[in-house]
Amino acid sequence: MPASAATMLDHVRWLADDALGGREVGSAGERCAAGYLAARFSELGLEPGGPDGGWYQPFPVRSGSELGADNRLEISGEAEGPGKSWLPYGFSASGEARGRLVYAGSGLAAPGRPEDALAHLDLEGSIAVIEGEAAGLSGLQADPHFRATVIAGRRAAALVVLLPPGGALPHPQDETRPFVRIPVVAVSGESAAQVRTAAQRGGSAILATEVTPRIVDAYNVVARLPGRDATGETIVVGAHYDHLGMGGEGSLAPDSREVHNGADDNASGAASLIEIARRLRTRELASSVLLVAFGGEERGLLGSSHYVANPVVPLQQTRAMINLDMVGRLGDGALTVFGTATAAEWEEIVRAANEARPDPLRLSLLPDGFGPSDHAAFWGQGIPVLHFFTGTHADYHRPSDDWPLVDAEGLERVAALASDVTLRLAGSSREAGIRLTAATPEPQAHGAPVSGRPSSGGGYGPYFGSIPDMTPQDFGVRITGVREDSPAARAGLRAGDVIVSFGGKETGDLYAFTYALQEHQPGQRVEVIVVREGVRVTTTAVLAERR
Repeated sequence: MPASAATMLDHVRWLADDALGGREVGSAGERCAAGYLAARFSELGLEPGGPDGGWYQPFPVRSGSELGADNRLEISGEAEGPGKSWLPYGFSASGEARGRLVYAGSGLAAPGRPEDALAHLDLEGSIAVIEGEAAGLSGLQADPHFRATVIAGRRAAALVVLLPPGGALPHPQDETRPFVRIPVVAVSGESAAQVRTAAQRGGSAILATEVTPRIVDAYNVVARLPGRDATGETIVVGAHYDHLGMGGEGSLAPDSREVHNGADDNASGAASLIEIARRLRTRELASSVLLVAFGGEERGLLGSSHYVANPVVPLQQTRAMINLDMVGRLGDGALTVFGTATAAEWEEIVRAANEARPDPLRLSLLPDGFGPSDHAAFWGQGIPVLHFFTGTHADYHRPSDDWPLVDAEGLERVAALASDVTLRLAGSSREAGIRLTAATPEPQAHGAPVSGRPSSGGGYGPYFGSIPDMTPQDFGVRITGVREDSPAARAGLRAGDVIVSFGGKETGDLYAFTYALQEHQPGQRVEVIVVREGVRVTTTAVLAERR
């Protein structure tokens, strides 16, 4: 094995060690990984590229929830404090509800079916009571967060979830999903039976919750290779370094609480950044190269979205962004490169760089610049992008994605090609860099959805074709564009629209939009309301089969 490949594997092994706990965004393990990357950049002689002259660009993330002092549950005159038999969920709103208990079974109705009693329950102003486990529910429908959004949409004042025998109370400190609009608590053991009986007999309750987000700093790690060009033009080369921690939300082994080390996703990309820095550090570059290890990608492109909103180098001076995400399973030499239609010159540049290599790869060039990784945040701003990718596999988002499965020599080959492409763009003392003619961000229909992976079960539902902007909004889902010839495009949606209602359901955030989409089937006609330049616009879309 070449020394450079062995060193890259050492980087992957270090970042994917159990001791880092899966590098969940905002965690001590992620901060440790950030320190490791900064130390390697420093050893190579790179300049710190952060906004304050250091290595780090901090950004706030939610890391669980904290319970305040005012959490109370009183059923038919009997009060009990939290902790022993009940607790608020970490996504619960803070507030107080007083009134009648209404037993609502699973909490999910089938409107339009006269025989469905749940569809005709009046939940407005009530404290709804549902079963934590109900026959026929699985995946998304069994998720208490999803059912809480449904109950809130039926104008209930609060929700009580009755846990099954032996069911564990929630852990608010681990919750990262968005808050719902009403107080939501879980009740277990004998207390659950008492609440069920009270609700079935038309009893009353007082419920108060005080739940606040715990906000911590996460970090992009930023290093700079300065160019001699006085204009400050820069190429960004990036890869995310966070992963899923101990699993849970986003894991494809949802019942596992093992460390998800994310060796391919994306310790491989982070190791590639170090190798690219090593290869380029002795070159006399014309344009500068900024290497950015992004945090928070798995939570919804948080780090890259923060970067494009707060760029270290002005976006007008950013000529291109090259992203490496999941590049550790090259195997037979097949490499996919997304984004080749985002600039007219990309395909020629990539092919020429590959053919000049002593060990050229088998390339699959795909045009779409949108996809579920950090390059999408840059393409949403009209910056040409490439995404290097060696393919998904059975270990994706599972504990089994560990370092022994990484193809070290293949990883080194991908990093070498990415280095050569970057050098062709940046130019040198002997050769001017290649200028790019940026296309307009009009993504093609075959691309993968940009989702931020809001749900680990149930898929994405029917095809709509909007491209969400991951920058946090006060309310709604802002889109950066729509896919060509998609239902969203035919409905007249366009970049900058904020989707606030879908199929009659409020879409306060990306979770709510995903839930609303998953409730429908291909071929259904749905009403979509967007806010466009401050004006509410209502249109209709016909959903399609997911492509």
